[in-house]
Amino acid sequence: MRTADSHKGDNGIVAIIGGSRHQHGAPIFSALAAEASGVDLLHVWVPVMHEEVTKHASYNFQVHTFGSDRSDEISSSDRERIIEHLATIDAVVIGPGLSRGAAHLKSITNLLAEAPCPIIADATALHAETLKALILRHSIITPHLGELERMGYLRTELPMLAKKHACTILLKSSVDTVVSEEGTIQTVTGGNAGLTVGGTGDALAGLTAGLVAQGMPHADACTVASTVIKRAGDALFTEIGFSFTTHDVIRMIPRLLRDVLRS
Repeated sequence: MRTADSHKGDNGIVAIIGGSRHQHGAPIFSALAAEASGVDLLHVWVPVMHEEVTKHASYNFQVHTFGSDRSDEISSSDRERIIEHLATIDAVVIGPGLSRGAAHLKSITNLLAEAPCPIIADATALHAETLKALILRHSIITPHLGELERMGYLRTELPMLAKKHACTILLKSSVDTVVSEEGTIQTVTGGNAGLTVGGTGDALAGLTAGLVAQGMPHADACTVASTVIKRAGDALFTEIGFSFTTHDVIRMIPRLLRDVLRS
């Protein structure tokens, strides 16, 4: 995906928008996984109260804030700044760790509808209005079975939904299912119960965004990202059993991604 004469920014610019008063780790995991994919630049939007911890997570992060000392909501003025910024971005993850209040969900939905770059909608960004906001936007949604139920859909409806809304769906489960915009289905096996540890879904969304930002077709990005995360889980279980963390998974991404792309 990378050419010898490329310059800074040519190999992917990713933004992550997430976090809430009680969840600072989710957007950081997404950003670290996008970083591990090999993108050139990373922008992380988090609530004001998490600015410093996010800066310390990686020297490569360019950190932006929304909300205030008292609120973790993305206000209308925050949204205007974010939309303007996303015009320069190759892929954005929206949702990890964001608050779920009614006002928050309305703001997130507006952001989904207005974002001018490829979107990976994850976690809190997945609700009943998500696909309406993303219709014909060529976005990616990454629900697990509980989030799919929260959205009001059944697994059997995925091909129809993908074609109707022109989106790619990565359904996370013991066997992941990737449904392309054309409705074709590919499954990804592997992994183990250790991947239920908090944060692996955030990492999967970030890795997917990193691959999209570097020019990989959406369904391929979902399949490759899923394969890498599951292989990381398998390798870590062999090494240390179920006591691995999302940080451990992310540390394995560069080597495993290289191997998957070579094969």
